This record gives sequence, structure tokens and C-alpha cells, in this order.
Amino acid sequence: MSPKVNEEYKKQKKIDLLQKAKQVFIHKGYNGATMQDIMEAAGVSRGALYAYFDNIEHVYLELLRHEDRKHEIYFRSDDTENSWQQIKNWLNKQQAEIGSIEETLVLANSQFFSSAQYRNNKEIYPYIATRYEGTMEVLTGFFEKGAAQGEFALRLPAETIARYLISFMDGLIMDTAHMGPEKTKVNEQLGALLFTLEAMLGPVQDKTETTEKENKEDVI
Repeated sequence: MSPKVNEEYKKQKKIDLLQKAKQVFIHKGYNGATMQDIMEAAGVSRGALYAYFDNIEHVYLELLRHEDRKHEIYFRSDDTENSWQQIKNWLNKQQAEIGSIEETLVLANSQFFSSAQYRNNKEIYPYIATRYEGTMEVLTGFFEKGAAQGEFALRLPAETIARYLISFMDGLIMDTAHMGPEKTKVNEQLGALLFTLEAMLGPVQDKTETTEKENKEDVI
């Protein structure tokens, strides 16, 4: 009798398959990728892959959800740094990713969401709306939590700031995917984003940081 596969193993196996699928989609795009490509990249049989995914659309949607969870976990985590520093750290990571955008899923995303399969079955694959609502919930909660902790003095509603951040990043990423980071001036744009976020969020300077700065000025 074969040993029973536990849920933790299945969960990790699915993640491993998605990571292999990600590389396939990055290098072949959504339109060029096949289930056979993923089988070969992952070194698994047809039965092993289809035990987790029904078809290429299913693989891609699960991959997108997996990637989105990384951002959700980041903004929901109880980080030791203050909320404003968390945002700056997140933007630094986005800058690095956009700088090597050819190694991301952006172009594959463009192909997937413009495909007839997706356009004609949005009720089956309501991913864009679900992703937007989920990201809105996470960011709004993050900004509100920062305000409640006295780290932000919000000058606009948290929900408005969240919508602004999503729209800005989605637009910058998509434009850069098609035209390149030099054309879209990614570094300058992210600097402008940080400037406007600071104006909207009103980050309150950490008391410890203020004290240290005052002490340094006294020494000088």
C-alpha cells in the first residue's frame, strides 16, 4: 500500500510546479507556453502535472495568485520597521524588479489578459477584479493601521491613496514592459511616486530617529 501524501507535501509540490511554470511563461510568454513545456521544465509526468492543474489557463491563474500573495504577506506582516520605511523598502524592491522586467511575467500577463480565452470567459476567470479588490483591501488596511499607530497623518482617505498607488504601479510596469526602463524613466517616476505618497500619507518621524538627529546636531 503506497503511503498517503499529506497536505503539506501537496502544497509544496504545487508551489514547486508553479515556480517551474513561471520560468516557462517568462521565456515563452503566455501564448507560447504549453503544458508539455511545463512538464519538461519540472521533470514530471503528464499525470503528475494534471493532478494539480486542469490546463494552461489554470496554471497561469494559480501562478498569478501565488505571486500576488507575496505582496499581501509583505503588507500584512508585523514588520519591526515603521510603516513608512516598509513602503520605501517595497518600492526599492519594485525598482529592482522593473529594472529587470524581462525576467518578470509582465509581457505574459499582457498576452493572457488580451487573449480571447480570457475576454470571452471573464465570469469564469474574474481575476483582474478580484486582484484589484484584494490589493485595495490590503493597502487600505496597511495605511489605516499606520495611521492608528501614529505613524501616518493621512491627508487623504486611505482608500484613495491605495487606488492611486495601484494605478500608478500598474501603469508604470506595463509601459516599461513595452518601451523599456530608459524610455519610461523608472527611477525618476518612482522618486516622484515616493514624493506624492509622502505628501498624502504624512509619515510621522520616529521619535527615536528625531532624538538621535538632535543629539548629532548637538555634537556638531
